[in-house]
Amino acid sequence: MSIRHGLLALLERGPRYGSQLRTEFESRTGSTWPLNVGQVYTTLNRLERDGMVAQGGEDEAGHTLYAITDGGRAELRTWFEKPVDRTSPARDELAIKLAMAVGAPNVDIRDVIQSQRRHTVQAMQDYTRLKAQALLAVESGGARERDDVAWLLVLEQLIFQTEAEARWLDHCESRLIRLSATARSAPDAPETPNAPDAGASGPVSAPVARSGADGTRTRARS
Repeated sequence: MSIRHGLLALLERGPRYGSQLRTEFESRTGSTWPLNVGQVYTTLNRLERDGMVAQGGEDEAGHTLYAITDGGRAELRTWFEKPVDRTSPARDELAIKLAMAVGAPNVDIRDVIQSQRRHTVQAMQDYTRLKAQALLAVESGGARERDDVAWLLVLEQLIFQTEAEARWLDHCESRLIRLSATARSAPDAPETPNAPDAGASGPVSAPVARSGADGTRTRARS
C-alpha cells in the first residue's frame, strides 16, 4: 500500500496537518488500512526530504500545515497513470500457509482449507452487508458522498478478492483429491501427503452459498 501517494492525493486538495490527513485517509478507505499519526508524520518527513511536500505555516490552532509541491504533483500524476506492478506480487500468508501445510507432519491440510473457507465466506457476507450500507449512503447524496463512493469501491474490491479466495480454496481441495486418487492408482506409488481420502464420496464440505459483488447469491463449486 502506498501511503505516500495517498497522502499526496489528499494534499492536492489543499494544505493539511498530520492528524487531519490520517482522519481523511481512513474516511476515504473505510479504515480498511488504519494509520497511526507516527506513520503519517514519518511519511510527511520523507516527502519533505524528497521535495514533494513543504511546510506551509500553521492553522489557527497551531497545527503545522503541509502543502504539495510541483514535484509532488508530478509524482502523483505518474502514480495515477502507471499500472500497479504485478511482477513481484506481495506475499500472501494464506498461499504460504497451504504450501507449508503440504507434507507437514501432524497437519491435515483439509482442516486448514475448511477453516479458512468458513472465515472467507463470513468475511464476504460482512463485506456485502457493508456494501449495502455504503450504497444507501451514496444514494442519499450526503455531504461525505465522495468518501462514501471511495469506500464503496474499496468494499467491492474486497468482495471480489474474497470470492476469488473461496474459489481458489475449492480448487485446492479438488486438486488434492485428484492427486491422491492418481497416487493411489499408480503401482507402488506413495500417497500424496495430507491429501483428502480418494475413497470419500466427494469434497469434504458441501457447497456453501456466497454473496457476489452485486449482492446476488451464488453457490461455491467443489
